[in-house]
Amino acid sequence: MDSMSKRYAVNKFFTYIVLIVMAVIMLVPFVWMILTALKTNQEAISVNPFYILPHNGWHWSNFATVWKSYNFITLYKNTILFILFRVICACLTATMAGYAFGRLEFPGKKLMFSLVLIQMMIPSQIFIIPQYLMVSKLHLLNTTAGLVFPGLVTAFGTYLLKTSYQGLPKDLEEAAAIDGCNIGQTFLFIMLPLTRSAMISLGIFTALFAFKDLMWPMIVCSSAETTSLSAGLAKMQGQYGNDYPAMMASAVLAIVPMIVIYIIFQKQFVEGIATSGGKL
Repeated sequence: MDSMSKRYAVNKFFTYIVLIVMAVIMLVPFVWMILTALKTNQEAISVNPFYILPHNGWHWSNFATVWKSYNFITLYKNTILFILFRVICACLTATMAGYAFGRLEFPGKKLMFSLVLIQMMIPSQIFIIPQYLMVSKLHLLNTTAGLVFPGLVTAFGTYLLKTSYQGLPKDLEEAAAIDGCNIGQTFLFIMLPLTRSAMISLGIFTALFAFKDLMWPMIVCSSAETTSLSAGLAKMQGQYGNDYPAMMASAVLAIVPMIVIYIIFQKQFVEGIATSGGKL
């Protein structure tokens, strides 16, 4: 084996070592969460570093307790509807706005797109008060529509789809015009199918952002019957004490929908992230 082959083998070995170490580091919080869910509260709050595994048996009853105490079926339903409508609205509005900004010419185009970019630069917390007032005036508090309201349009999605449409060759539109297609037909039948990967990426990011959204569900949905999983878990914390095994069991149950979604759409997840150049 020559020196170049040896150097390549050594670099490959250390690369795999680093990747394995990083993967283990990323998995530690999830493993710790599951192990804590199977402990007693005394074991969970123990400062003994050797209390990694439960010493008094595996307490699977923690899962049954939180399942009975909190209506997870309702939380699952609310969260799935929340994510589904957010993804549909984001993809629908972003793909049309992205096509307009990326392929069409109209007065005020640069100014309007500048406003979209400015919206991406401003912290989202600034919009909470006006959004809450709008939802309140529309009588959408404690409803799924109220949860979805801030996600009806997305500046990030508009920018992502605009860059995707700009990357398509102009010859496609010219060929469509020769065949007699108008703007709507060109968009719907020619350009839209070619941005499938970008829309998948947008759907992935939108679903993750919606699933992790905590502040807005807690503000707009005070009722336990209409809130999402993230807000429901946050309300499980006590003022003077916490049942950490119950909280970790609830967290394990909360991530089940996203794991199921990932297993079902694993191919689309990988394709969307790889082709968009994005990262989670």
